Amino acid sequence: MWFGAILAAALVALAVVGPLLTPWTYTAQNLAPGAQYAPPSAAHWLGADDLGRDVFTRLAMGARISLGVALGVEAIALTLGLFFGLLAGYYGGLTDTLIMRLTDITFAFPDLLLAILIAAVLTAHTATPAANLLGLFVALGVTSWPGMARLVRGQAMLIKRQEFVDAARALGAGDLHIMGRHLLPNLIGPVVIALVTDMAGVILAEATLSFLGIGMQPPFPSWGTMIASARSGLRSHPEQALYPAVALACAVLAFNFLGDGLRDRLDPRMRGA
Repeated sequence: MWFGAILAAALVALAVVGPLLTPWTYTAQNLAPGAQYAPPSAAHWLGADDLGRDVFTRLAMGARISLGVALGVEAIALTLGLFFGLLAGYYGGLTDTLIMRLTDITFAFPDLLLAILIAAVLTAHTATPAANLLGLFVALGVTSWPGMARLVRGQAMLIKRQEFVDAARALGAGDLHIMGRHLLPNLIGPVVIALVTDMAGVILAEATLSFLGIGMQPPFPSWGTMIASARSGLRSHPEQALYPAVALACAVLAFNFLGDGLRDRLDPRMRGA
């Protein structure tokens, strides 16, 4: 767990503080024609790319984009997953059937292909940064919430059978009170574990969409666009693709390890394993 926590903290530090460590003239889009493929130095810690842009600054800005997209997508998945999962798990019957069939329809499509389709439709007429971000949020959020809804539903079905829920119902508590006061607090552990683990998948999906030209577009430095831009000089300057690829791998490992560690700490069934 600690290894994942340290990696995740380093990623957050890179996103928040990284761009402030380089000169203010090193913006993510600033071109320096005389510095193409400059080697690592005191001026450019990781060198410069094919257009003379500082690689470290772009890497740090790419971390901001990846974390921002991941947090936005997880917020959508959490909101929709809790809403539909609680309804399905608590009421059951026809409500449960309709919601679960909706999740089945979503699961019937490969996540990445569905995200590509949604993002392409949303950004077909506008290619502004705001439209690209909105497309990423919606596309990845739509593919992320069904798993959260199924998790919440299963946990809600178990908790609603507990004696303290029966006691609250016998005392006259309404459905909203029971869901908000008794079901929701007991869902925090599994939900937090799922959110942290899913962060890795969202970051990887965002990089994939940007690499394919559907997510963030150049000159905005998503890690996916940085890898895509480095393909032209891959043989002569492989480090241009290596830096964002290593950052992406570290981010995925960080949240996977952190999620596994939280599962060991928060899931009672894992403590005795």
